[in-house]
Amino acid sequence: MKSDTMKYLLLSACLALAALSAQAQVYRIVGPDGRVTFSDKPPASIDKASVLDKAESASSNGSQLPFELRQIASRYPVTLYTGDNCSPCDGGRGMLSTRGIPFTEFTVKTSQDAEALQKLSGENTLPFLTIGGQKIKGYSASEWGQFLDAAGYPPTSILPTSYRRPAPAPLVKPPKPIPVEANSDNTATPGAGAPPVSAPPAVNPANPAGIRF
Repeated sequence: MKSDTMKYLLLSACLALAALSAQAQVYRIVGPDGRVTFSDKPPASIDKASVLDKAESASSNGSQLPFELRQIASRYPVTLYTGDNCSPCDGGRGMLSTRGIPFTEFTVKTSQDAEALQKLSGENTLPFLTIGGQKIKGYSASEWGQFLDAAGYPPTSILPTSYRRPAPAPLVKPPKPIPVEANSDNTATPGAGAPPVSAPPAVNPANPAGIRF
């Protein structure tokens, strides 16, 4: 009789622990290097993390990457830098999409974008690709494929059909608009109180960022 009672108590305790585990939270943490990790412990700064519950993180949400691919992408994130009217950029984007590589795309259109690209890659050549810490200048399907293979990305797409890649974003965020202050006669004065802005240098209308393809 006592043996049966002990078994019942142990079974109850196991079920209770399982229930608590299922209700626990999972924290998605993005580190300074862009690496994404998951933990059941809250990060030092809770406002820098997204909180997911285990049911959501394990759900079959079509926009979520398969586990294997998510692990690779967290270790070796792929980022593509492109420009307008750039055939090699189109080729590289198509290659990544066809192979099913989850990647982030930044566009280089302005002189500020070009300056930021110069700091990242050492020159203004597009497309520019990073796989983890590896930097690849220009587009070569074979070279890109070799680096993706070395990172462990699948040779063919395993993305769910409902997956949607994030929209391309400018490499440099546009500046915030200058606030408008009202005068005593209720007329607006753009940029009141702001330092004078010098005229931008003349640029080639056909290639404002000075990008080479």
